[in-house]
Amino acid sequence: MTSDPRAALVTLTSALERHLEASASKRGEDDPAVVAAYEDLADAFEAYDDALLEAYGEMTPLTVYEEDEIDDHYEDEDGDEGLYSGLDDEEYDTDEDSDEGSDEDSEDDLEDGGGVEDGDGVAEADGDRSRR
Repeated sequence: MTSDPRAALVTLTSALERHLEASASKRGEDDPAVVAAYEDLADAFEAYDDALLEAYGEMTPLTVYEEDEIDDHYEDEDGDEGLYSGLDDEEYDTDEDSDEGSDEDSEDDLEDGGGVEDGDGVAEADGDRSRR
């Protein structure tokens, strides 16, 4: 199928606008207008991506997933289904857990001999230099 990428882009833009309009005026979780706009948008995007690839050998960095692919993609390590919403608990460090980088620590280090301040107001601790 040979398609003009510019025409496919116009179709994609229109599909995005229709999806926004349907989403803004939806009536319930499974509103048929939103579902139809979603499917039209996915089709328009795939047509644009295909036209871009065929004409210029380029692709967008986006992918349209089918519903079963989404479920497989977002299943976590424990087998629980759900969307990944950021850092995992063990990766999340609160200010209460860590005092790294606080000004009080750097001043305490200097007073306790953990760092040395040279004459130009630059503190040096363990080989790191930082402006005070």
